[in-house]
Order: sequence, then C-alpha cells, then structure tokens
Amino acid sequence: MPDTHEVLNQVPPLVDYDVAEDAALLDGLRREGAAWAEDEVHELGRLAGSARGQEWGRVANENPPKLHTHDRYGNRVDEVEFHPYWHELMTVAVGHGLHATPWRDNREGAHVARAAKVLVWNQAEGGHICPISMTYAAVPTLRHNPDLAATYEPLLAATEYDYGLRVPATKRGLIAGMSMTEKQGGSDVRANTTTAQPAGDGTYVLTGHKWFTSAPMSDMFLTLAQAPGGLSCFMLPRVLPDGSRNRIFFQRLKDKLGNKSNASSEIEYDGAVGWLVGEEGRGVPTIIEMVNNTRLDCVLGSTSLMRQGVVQAVHHARHRKAFGANLVDQPAMANVLADLVVESEAATTVALRLAGATANPDQQAFRRLALAVTKYWVCKRGPAHTAEALECLGGNGYVEDSGMPRLYREAPLLSIWEGSGNVAALDSLRAMGKQPESVEAVFAELDLAAGADARLDDAIARVRKELSDLEDLQYRARRLAEMMALVLQGSLLVRFAPAAVADAFCASRLGGDWGIAFGTLPAGADTRAIIERAFVS
Repeated sequence: MPDTHEVLNQVPPLVDYDVAEDAALLDGLRREGAAWAEDEVHELGRLAGSARGQEWGRVANENPPKLHTHDRYGNRVDEVEFHPYWHELMTVAVGHGLHATPWRDNREGAHVARAAKVLVWNQAEGGHICPISMTYAAVPTLRHNPDLAATYEPLLAATEYDYGLRVPATKRGLIAGMSMTEKQGGSDVRANTTTAQPAGDGTYVLTGHKWFTSAPMSDMFLTLAQAPGGLSCFMLPRVLPDGSRNRIFFQRLKDKLGNKSNASSEIEYDGAVGWLVGEEGRGVPTIIEMVNNTRLDCVLGSTSLMRQGVVQAVHHARHRKAFGANLVDQPAMANVLADLVVESEAATTVALRLAGATANPDQQAFRRLALAVTKYWVCKRGPAHTAEALECLGGNGYVEDSGMPRLYREAPLLSIWEGSGNVAALDSLRAMGKQPESVEAVFAELDLAAGADARLDDAIARVRKELSDLEDLQYRARRLAEMMALVLQGSLLVRFAPAAVADAFCASRLGGDWGIAFGTLPAGADTRAIIERAFVS
C-alpha cells in the first residue's frame, strides 16, 4: 500500500469496557439502597460494552422487524419476525429482571437496582427496552383486577423470555404492551372511539382501530375503549384461554425515524375479547399508572443516551490530536465535554432518586410532580445533548460506523413517548392543581439542600414566586416545568455530587452564567475534574 493510506491519528474503538464504570450511577445505586445489586450491574455493563453486545444492537437495528399478515395460503397469521439478535437482547433483559421483576422483590432498592440496570443495558440497544418497559409498567395497573393479577403477574415478573404465540397462562414468562392512541385523538385519549360491549360472561367485545401500538408481538395488551359506563381499561391477550386467536389484526408497522429494532404498529380490534381492569368509566385513571411508570423509563432512556454519547465524545477527545495537543486538552473542547458531563450527571442523579421513590408509599406525592417535570426536562435535553456529543467526533460522528447517528435518531423519541413536551409540562400543572401536596413534597426535598449554595437558594425563591402567579399558567407551563426540574437537579447535585460538578451546574443552569449552546460554562469551572467522570478504561 502507498504511504498515503497509512492510518494516523484515528481513535481506537471503544469496545470491551464496562458501561457501568459510571461514578454517578454507582453512587446513586448505593445511596438509594441497592448496593446489593452492584455486581450484577457491572455484569450487565461488561456485556453492554463488549463486542458481542454492541454487535447485537447494531445488527438488530440494521435488520428491523418484518410484518407477516398472512401465510402462503392466505390465512391471517399477524406475526412479526425479528432478527435473532433481538431475541438475544430480550433474553438478557428479562433474565436480569429489567421488566416486572421488582414488583415481586421485597428487597430495599429493588426498583433502583432495576433502573440502574436499564441505564446500563439500554446502552447496548434502546429499542428492545420498549416492551421491557411496558411489561414493568403493566403490573401495578393489572392489580386493579385482582383475578387477572393473580394469574398473570407471576409470569410478567418471571425471568424467562418465552417468545411465541401461545396461551399466556401456559408460558414460562410474558411480555405486555400498551395500546392507547387513535388517529383522531393522539394524546387526547378521551377522544377514543374504540367500543367495548359486555359479552354477558364477564368479558367485553372490542371493536376499533389503534393508531400506535408498540411491541405488537406482546402476549397481552392494556388498552382503552368506550364501554357503556364510559372510557375504560381492558386487558386483551393475543391468544385466548381456549387456544384460539383473539381478533387483533396487525395493519402495518410504522416506518420510524429511529428505534428501528422495535416494532410499532397500527392494529385493528374486530370483535376482540377483553377483560375489564378497574371500573367502567375509570379507564384513564387506571391506565395512567402504567403511563407514569413508563415515563420513568423515558427518563432512564434519555439519561442512558446522554451517558453513552458523552463517553463516546470523551473517548474520542482523549485519543484525537489537533493543533498540537489532544482534543481533550484544548480549552474550547474541554468546556464542551465538561458541560455534557454535567448534564449527564444531573440526569443520572435525579433518575435514580425517582426510582428510589417508586415503591415508597410515603414519597408518592413527591414522585408525582418530580417525575412529571423531570420527564419534560431530561427528555427534552436529550436530543441537544446527543447532537453536541456527535459533533465532538466531527465528520467521524456523522457516519453510521461510529454508532452516533443511531443515538441521534433515538434521542427525540423519549421526549415524544408517553406525552410529548407540552403534554408533560401541562401534566406538571395538573399534578400541582389536583395534588397540591405534591408541591409541598417537592419543596420539602429542595429544603434538604437549603443554604448549601446561594445560587440554588435564589433559584428556588424564583420558582416559589413563579408558582404564586396564577395568570397564564398554561402559557408558562414549559417554563415552570423547566425551572422546577433544574432546581430539583441542582439540589441533588449540591447534596451528592462532587463539588466541581455541583458548582458548574449551579453557576450555569441556576446562576445564569451560561450561554445557550453546550460548551459555555463560566470561567473557573474545573473542567478536568468534571471530564474525568466520563473516563472509561
């Protein structure tokens, strides 16, 4: 080969490393009562960072699922075919209890351990976490029908991935989905037109079209339909107890921006059989519990992408030279990288705090509002963060081989799923209006950091002032959600993060000494100490 083809100044692949080598994650795991899970988190981290785990994720996205509506003879089959690597990813996720297992685990910190494992394993591949998340979120909702819960909850929590279309009660483990939105309503689920008529035997017959049903190959779905008593929640299995196919027909798979490995579909209920979950007319309050739990996973997904992006950016900058020095030592790049690390650690810390509140009955008021504002803010920050991390790699980051374009396409999804920006911000107002105790609970959390940083104290005072003004609340919904999310993150970092991270956050996000783009931290920020938080070996 001519000397012109000698490869110089290229970055070595980031492979065969431990994704769980993340100080903010491990500190949060221990702080929230789940230190007992640390070995398993590292086990998943090593697999997620291995050549094998990375290959599973890449190939699963390059070979998206295929819908087969009919067999060769013209019979309806309504099957989705996945690449074998999808099933490998699912087997690992289910085997490590990333789905519904925590609901049947009485150990302290069970939901925190699960959240940490999601943060780590999502970095192998994000699409398959969708059915994992819905299975996790289905259990509390299904408990509104104790008979159904008694039959199916142990199987939803089982650590065996048993793929295939069979009677649910005969399988070793189950996956659940959710089917709410319709083409005329979207987030306005009360506009749903799907009907549910009592069959006289305790079941209902559902007829209608669902516009967006993720993971249609799931064993069962929670869905909304108009019953005689109003909009209600139902459980529909794909296979009925007598072994016959339920009349759930797949119309097409969505051609999405990203999340390619995961099947999202339109489905038709043509006289499908369902079981009522909760009371007639209480469908939204019943299923909203599932929505709120999947919102936590939206936060985890965005947080995981932030961590993955900034680790890739820092790795690149440590090995790439420009203008006589490694990029990581160039002041402009150091500012960008440190800013990205601060954002990532703020997201990680609040995500694990919310996971810690999940199963604590005394913290549900706090979780209700804190999760709403955090879902809005962290998921909204994800796309900008991922774009900046990609740009740190320059043109190398824009090519598919780097893996960064897949992260970039995935990032907007988490802000859309389970209520896009306006829905999440308005839900924050709804929580404050219907559960004023949630406001008190959030401020009680903030008070734990009182006096630790003057910039934080001032920001909290500004939030109180904003909340005292009841004019134009809907117009100001995003501003209020953003401010509350930022002071919550700031209070947690002041209490638990290294001084360099907390000081940079408070100076920039709360003190106003910041630009608009990432990489505009104020002078004096300890960028080296911050960036080292994203070093992996």
